Amino acid sequence: MAEHLLEVRDLKQHFPVKTGLMKTRMLKAVDGVSFTIDSGETLGLVGESGCGKTTVGRSLLRLYKPTGGSIKFKGQEIDDTNIQGFRKQMQVVFQDPYSSLNPRMTVNDIVGEALDIHKLCGTEKERDEKVVHLLELVGLNSDHKRRYAHEFSGGQRQRIGIARALAVDPEFIVCDEPVSALDVSIQAQIINTFKELQERLGLAYLFIAHDLHVVHHMSRRIAVMYLGKIVEMAPADEIIGYPMHPYTQSLISAIPVADPKKARSRHRIVLEGEVPSPLNMPSGCSFRTRCRYATQQCADETPQLRELRPGHEVACWNPQEPKSF
Repeated sequence: MAEHLLEVRDLKQHFPVKTGLMKTRMLKAVDGVSFTIDSGETLGLVGESGCGKTTVGRSLLRLYKPTGGSIKFKGQEIDDTNIQGFRKQMQVVFQDPYSSLNPRMTVNDIVGEALDIHKLCGTEKERDEKVVHLLELVGLNSDHKRRYAHEFSGGQRQRIGIARALAVDPEFIVCDEPVSALDVSIQAQIINTFKELQERLGLAYLFIAHDLHVVHHMSRRIAVMYLGKIVEMAPADEIIGYPMHPYTQSLISAIPVADPKKARSRHRIVLEGEVPSPLNMPSGCSFRTRCRYATQQCADETPQLRELRPGHEVACWNPQEPKSF
């Protein structure tokens, strides 16, 4: 079997939180996440705000030092001793293009900074040509390199962020909700840019988002997160057309439909109760306090991902047959 480009096993990211005088508790932002990504593949990671999606992405790049687990890139374990060697191969596009770009630097300096750090260009002329090439690759032009970030629209800023990530010729990019801060009219353009770059350069993505439409369009496989754990993972069409976890079914039932007749006939699954605090997680299945199918087993034992259909893994003691939404 071919080696995976990225292999994550039992990733944990716990943060100490002060809860009182001399008292500290661990917030389990990511608690035992495992997945693989192959060369040229996109894995979509979805879930509601606060479920740990962004923390997974940043932990992969060791922007946060993982509490536990294993991260392998091309079969080699990543740790503090060798992370610098992987910086050229693993990059990130951040969520907010308004805060992720230095307002005191020109586009030429923003995109060229990585070239300077990694000494990828021998001469100033070579550097300038590389910066212009990167800008043209993402839909900008050579005139833009002399301007500052505040002179651009949100979509253009995100293109600059993508060019910066591409500067070191990476093989894998974490896309951390890269279109959520943009106007809807611009989102499709940026998504198409990501897809074109993937086809042209053979890039692999971890595409983090909360919009299932966007993730379905971008991804070959989709993983659904809830309170720090992956509760369902399957091919994109399979998870949209045949969701088996009650939480995934609820998410998909909430996707808006443009046809008014279809919208009126759809069955909306409304979750009851509040999302538990990550500082005070329920025993067993973390979703059981909001699940209509919860049993005593759900309170006593934590479900693990298990394959119920080919390539379709679900972490649930009572998986449900899909309903017509």
